Amino acid sequence: MEQTELDSIISSIDKERVPKHVAVIMDGNGRWAERRGEDRIFGHQNAADALKETIEGAIQIGVKYLTVYAFSTENWNRPKSEVDALMQLLIESIDTQTDALIENKVCLKTIGDTERLYPEVQEKLLQAIQRTDTNDGNLYLYLALSYSGRSEITCAVKKIASDLSKQKISEKDINEQLIANYMYDPNVPDPELMIRTSGEIRTSNFLMWQSAYTELYFTSVLWPDFRKKDLFDAIINYQGRERRFGKTGKQILKQTDY
Repeated sequence: MEQTELDSIISSIDKERVPKHVAVIMDGNGRWAERRGEDRIFGHQNAADALKETIEGAIQIGVKYLTVYAFSTENWNRPKSEVDALMQLLIESIDTQTDALIENKVCLKTIGDTERLYPEVQEKLLQAIQRTDTNDGNLYLYLALSYSGRSEITCAVKKIASDLSKQKISEKDINEQLIANYMYDPNVPDPELMIRTSGEIRTSNFLMWQSAYTELYFTSVLWPDFRKKDLFDAIINYQGRERRFGKTGKQILKQTDY
């Protein structure tokens, strides 16, 4: 797409209503490869440009947090050869992309049961996280690795139970805010927008607690083909919605009518 066309799309985005946190389910790599007569891993190898453009586009329009579903706990059930290839690809991606993250002031973070990741992957991730650690980042990029929403909630419940038994908290302390504080990173605001590629219409165990009021956007674009324009289309669609949080449209209108 020509830059002038992209600039035109960007100009139609209300910069005051850009979601602070966007979550992305990066789906369709395998189908993208199969349609080209290639192995599934070929699709994963060609997904880097999609993430690169999504990061750049997010920075351009002022998104502050971007969480991408990179590897779910269920993905461990895939054939070992594919899991091995995905872990190796993750290592290679960290090696090749960290400098670009630093240049663009992108602060890398992770959520999930990362202790299950291969040791070399853990080491590379730690190095990249330390190298990109900055207080004035343009974007905080969260990789959800060995992640599932149910696992995150289960982990939070176990921690709460442990703190109850140690009398660090009492039963009367338990409310929604306390539970949120036990999630993987309680300092990150809930996502206002969740995008899923590939045409599947489900959230697949992603950010279950945090997405209670998240706007969902589904696109038939397979992840390796996802580009800035697709991100901007999702943002524009989001801005056309009325977020009521249980209230009526009239109540929302009254709140914004100054």
